[in-house]
Amino acid sequence: MIPEWQQGIVKRVVQATANTRQYWIELQGTQSFLFKAGQFVTFDLPIHEQRNRRWRSYSIASVPDGGNLIELVIVYVDGGAASAYFFDTVKEGMELTLRGPHGLFVLPPEMDRNMCFICTGTGIAPFRSMLNYIKNNNVAHKKIDLIFGTRTKADLLYADELTALQKDIPGYTYHPVLSREEWDGYKGYVHAVYETLCCDLPPTSFMLCGWRAMVDEAKQRIMGLGYEKKDIHQELYG
Repeated sequence: MIPEWQQGIVKRVVQATANTRQYWIELQGTQSFLFKAGQFVTFDLPIHEQRNRRWRSYSIASVPDGGNLIELVIVYVDGGAASAYFFDTVKEGMELTLRGPHGLFVLPPEMDRNMCFICTGTGIAPFRSMLNYIKNNNVAHKKIDLIFGTRTKADLLYADELTALQKDIPGYTYHPVLSREEWDGYKGYVHAVYETLCCDLPPTSFMLCGWRAMVDEAKQRIMGLGYEKKDIHQELYG
């Protein structure tokens, strides 16, 4: 059953990086917005005459906590009508039309294999939600690796939080990767990191989130290591 449209009030807007903003939306149709970590909401934005061309979806970055306030992180895309609307028009106090939750990009019922989260840019959003859910609910799990690729250190969304979670989640390691800045950490792209971590083929579930080019290449490389298609789950952006 498709959730019905409802109204949300923009409670807070924060410039997270040079080209991304965080938006906190309070759902008006419920006191308890129930969703699974990794799911998304869909907005009906006044950016086109055709209704289905006004719909845009964004992963929920906040953790399910039984409340009705959700956090999204949205990147500005050159020529993107939806991101231009958010950046140029959406302000605190505005009302937006949305529905959800949607999506099957969620944690497995039993985390009995290693998990490898691979993302770029705002693809970090569902993983931030998942990791905090695991921490808050003491979810049993094996090894978890988060590989997060961006251009520069300034683009690393939630960097302090994702680093600190290593103290709270046993077996979790944060692997930020920069493609356009020299630093002491990983340089280049995300692919070399998971290929090194998984070269011995430990039983692993891979979850990929980000732009299509990264996701498509990662799928091919992971299967090239010897994993099967069923070991890979994806959420495409753009």
